[in-house]
Amino acid sequence: MAEPRFYFSLRSPYSWLAFRELSTRYSDVAERLEWLPFWEPDRDTDALLVERGGRFPYVEMSRAKHLYVLQDVARLARERGIALRWPVDRAPVWEVPHLAYLVARRHGVGPQYLAAAYRARWERGHDICDRATIRAIGAEIGIDGDELAATADDPALRREGADVLLRGCRDGVFGVPFFIQGRGRFWGLDRLAAFADHLGAAPVPDWATTTVGADLGADSDHAGGCG
Repeated sequence: MAEPRFYFSLRSPYSWLAFRELSTRYSDVAERLEWLPFWEPDRDTDALLVERGGRFPYVEMSRAKHLYVLQDVARLARERGIALRWPVDRAPVWEVPHLAYLVARRHGVGPQYLAAAYRARWERGHDICDRATIRAIGAEIGIDGDELAATADDPALRREGADVLLRGCRDGVFGVPFFIQGRGRFWGLDRLAAFADHLGAAPVPDWATTTVGADLGADSDHAGGCG
């Protein structure tokens, strides 16, 4: 059976909510997934992607959709008992947090990095494209923060990132969260249950998910796209 994959973006609130759902209700699914970042590349990464025959499927969000997302995400967070803090992105370079994930994964703390980065962005309102934020996340999860913060300057990591984006392009990813297994493709937070069913996984009952599971290194202080 083909390995199931989860494409996510740290920019996306729906990816954040999917991460939390995977951490609580679908932890058995989470352990089976290959986790792959999918982000809007800057000019340099986009050039590397084009060299490899890829094309990032970016479509600028309309004002109407943006306003809907603000309302929808606030509603979803409220239903889940999560205190949401909207971040402000100032000239973001999405390589900074997403290439840092590749390094954290190499160190064996990929899930812990994602939990800390999502928490910083969506529960504390921090700018995760700020290298100081990434440096602090490194300290929080016990790895070299300077190494994490410098990933966007590393040509080898840029190439690795372009290869990951190319995989997403070839998998037909057009938004996140995006779940794939074999020929099955599931887009969006509201398709997570169907994806779990496709994999033959049973969700954990609501009463058993009062905190985010520790297996993924997520925050246990809370009860348990922009894509």
